[in-house]
Amino acid sequence: MPAAFGLAIAAVLLCLSAAPPLGAQSVDLDAATIQQLSAAMDAGTLTSERLVTLSLARLAAYDDQGPRLNSVLTLNRNALAQARALDAERRTTGKRSLLHGIPVILKDNYDTRDLPTTGGSILLEGSVPPDDAFLVKKLRDAGAVILAKANLSEFASGSAFSSLGGQTRNPHDPLRTPSGSSGGTGASIAAAFATLGMGTDTGGSIRGPSTVNGIVGLKPTLGLLSRDGIIPLALSFDTGGPMARHVSDVAVALDVLAGVDDADTVTWRSRGRTDSAYVRHLRANALAGARIGVARDFMGHDAEGDWVTEAALARMRAAGATIVEVRLPRWLIDAKGDFYSAVRYPEFASQIATYLATLSPGYPRSLAELSARADSIVAPRPDGAGPNAMRWSLFKRELGSGTLSDPRYTAVRDHALPLV
Repeated sequence: MPAAFGLAIAAVLLCLSAAPPLGAQSVDLDAATIQQLSAAMDAGTLTSERLVTLSLARLAAYDDQGPRLNSVLTLNRNALAQARALDAERRTTGKRSLLHGIPVILKDNYDTRDLPTTGGSILLEGSVPPDDAFLVKKLRDAGAVILAKANLSEFASGSAFSSLGGQTRNPHDPLRTPSGSSGGTGASIAAAFATLGMGTDTGGSIRGPSTVNGIVGLKPTLGLLSRDGIIPLALSFDTGGPMARHVSDVAVALDVLAGVDDADTVTWRSRGRTDSAYVRHLRANALAGARIGVARDFMGHDAEGDWVTEAALARMRAAGATIVEVRLPRWLIDAKGDFYSAVRYPEFASQIATYLATLSPGYPRSLAELSARADSIVAPRPDGAGPNAMRWSLFKRELGSGTLSDPRYTAVRDHALPLV
């Protein structure tokens, strides 16, 4: 982190030491839900300023010090001021939503009009987009405080490492991976740096980090949430989605985020079909009568993982669910990687150029330009930023994957994916 980060943290710790006590109701950052935090703010036993102060102090203690999780790329230095303004608004006109005053961490492929959006890449360092992503605007309109931008697998592909931010670590065991590509968001939420996080998922990038960091994440149905203003990886698969420590917090987020966006035509599928209140569907007996498929083909490779899965399935059965054994055809298991890359690689090569065209002058305008600039960076900088050989090597394969009119791409998109 830059030296300015240390100065900001010193100010935060000073604020923390001077902050008034919470009063009769204390709040456990690890355990509190959004609804509980909102109720505490309604009752006057907590403020957004206090909550953001605590979050920043926790981030200072564990991200850049202690276990050095390295999950955050950019801190919002206006977060405390924004929290104070939202506290004043709550007192005078009431809260906008349950997210009013709640700190949120965004994966750094979500456009933010006041913070850089880099995709974790030194090649986009310092790039501030012209406006917010659709989902970011929804969060701000709901009163959320954007606390920070999280590290990620560079351009949302590969291991939990980026040329700009380096390696993110798992808060449960810093020697283990937080998974990718939303690893920074997953680690941040598991470490309780914020109550809610936003990730993206193309081929497991919310699901993996949620699993290995022990949190809740949702890859929504394609079309439920807008992708406008998110750096694309492959729009046939890309979705944004919430990550939190509680299922109820994911439901609260969906209440705010779901909706049609004219700038993302895939959301037109959701017109008239989104729910007005996902929170109301939270029930203790929700699994009664549910049918849950278990893909056995992906088990049998790790005894510990299988034991955890079987224990979870037993709990689901006890809660009234019917477990359905699913077996996939061998050809599909063998072909799934080829199907994915046949779509993912050429889409990135085409779609990243559309995104790059929105940036300020001086940044690359194509994947070829990204790759050429990457080839000129051959050593780490003093701050640790530097080459990401694994991701930058992938640039070459993406460049050589053909166009969106090539038969290999269209055959998989138009025939293989519908078959699956």
